[in-house]
Amino acid sequence: MRGTLTLVLGGVRSGKSRFAEELAHRLGGDDVLFVATAENRDGEMDHRIQKHKESRPDRWGTLEQPLGVGHAILEREESSRIILIDCLTILVSNVLCQEPDLALSPKSIDQIHHQLMNEIDQIIEVARVKRSHVIIVSGEVGLGIVPEHPLGRAFRDLLGWVNQSLAKHANATYMMISGFAVPLHEIAMSVDQVSDKLSRSIAPFENVS
Repeated sequence: MRGTLTLVLGGVRSGKSRFAEELAHRLGGDDVLFVATAENRDGEMDHRIQKHKESRPDRWGTLEQPLGVGHAILEREESSRIILIDCLTILVSNVLCQEPDLALSPKSIDQIHHQLMNEIDQIIEVARVKRSHVIIVSGEVGLGIVPEHPLGRAFRDLLGWVNQSLAKHANATYMMISGFAVPLHEIAMSVDQVSDKLSRSIAPFENVS
């Protein structure tokens, strides 16, 4: 039996982390590995980390891994029924901000994108080879205004690409809106499906030359 992968997306305070934690607990009970990507860099982050710790069962295992998440999980000898990674948004930020003085350019963005794809490939590998169900939390930041600064635009684009890649490989993807989970895989349509549906209701294209 191979593991599976569930992606939980959502905006700020959409309920994505709470939903993912409750889902992990219902599916795995105490047999859950919580993988935290956040680093304690200031007082605000420390408060957020503490609040997250208080919301989780004490018997859950914890792995604090800001980078190389998939590789670190694969290196662990212990196995868990459920692996909860929270969150991909911060992982993208960690990769993007490894070199604070890096000048953003199309070439450097491509390099960062390549590194992120390696991270994602390793996470997908965890779901492929481990007998675990992997739940990944990620933010959806592409629905608002275009960020004013280049770093913000780069972050938005990179996270969007990463989310697309994971959703493509996930067994299920949920979009959290005001605490409700919308099952995207169940209602999504491919380009072929949409074009086939529309072709039945629109007039045929005539090439007039």
